[in-house]
Amino acid sequence: MLRIILFLICSFCALNASAYDGIWLLVDTNALKIEVKNGEKTIDIIEGIAIGQSGAGQKNHRGDNITPYGEYKIGWVGEKSSFHRFFGLNYPSIQDAEHALRSGLIDQFTYGNIIAAHRYNQVPPQNTPLGGRIGIHGLGNASEKIHKSMNWTHGCIALTNNQIDRLSQWLNTGTLVKIK
Repeated sequence: MLRIILFLICSFCALNASAYDGIWLLVDTNALKIEVKNGEKTIDIIEGIAIGQSGAGQKNHRGDNITPYGEYKIGWVGEKSSFHRFFGLNYPSIQDAEHALRSGLIDQFTYGNIIAAHRYNQVPPQNTPLGGRIGIHGLGNASEKIHKSMNWTHGCIALTNNQIDRLSQWLNTGTLVKIK
């Protein structure tokens, strides 16, 4: 009986493992595109994305409207988002926390909470002075005309609803996202 249970558990895990374990995203904030990668091979490109109103770079505080550079993972998936779909990143990263601690932007306690979250593969605190709830999302009911004419987010990466639906086939919790 134990063998049957173990077999079923292993089979369930195998079925729920991402069929695209080598998949990761490269977000090019200059070209305003996302490349879906399998290893080093590009398998899809989504152009015409929007980023933060203040561009991309090192985020220094909540509300700076900057899309953060760095390596992140999808930390959670919000299917019932007002942005149609929302793939939350595990921002702030360890590197973001180290920079913020050195710069005096966060205290040792906040730093420790961010590091502990990453150590245990949890979403880091989203209410730090560095901000949070950074992700990749659709438009929801927002204007596609505005989306195509300017960078409009508060630090997220935005796509049209059709684009986020297309991208979602590749994404799962844990998918690597590199933002440059």
